[in-house]
Amino acid sequence: MSLYQLSKLLYNLNRDDKMKAQFAQNRSLILAGYDLSEEEKNAIINADIGLIYVLGVNGQILMHFAALCGIEWADYLQMMRDGIKKHGPVRAGVYALMTNPDEKLII
Repeated sequence: MSLYQLSKLLYNLNRDDKMKAQFAQNRSLILAGYDLSEEEKNAIINADIGLIYVLGVNGQILMHFAALCGIEWADYLQMMRDGIKKHGPVRAGVYALMTNPDEKLII
């Protein structure tokens, strides 16, 4: 897993209008510039907010990506909760420390 590369991609995507336009045209092309696992690439291509959260991306970065993908705030929060149910606890990053023993998201 390459949490740094995944976070860097989303950070750059959130701030670069040219990159956003390219992403809208061809998501795979943008991903080629980052050292990502297949799981990470698929999560971005499919805007799988729950999986991206479980992979460890910071919510301050992830919420902007969700908005870019047209995901409403309440749906974004639910997708994170659903991601834990589907993929297990957060694997890395600061949010790995924010789940309780029965794996319920603390929001």
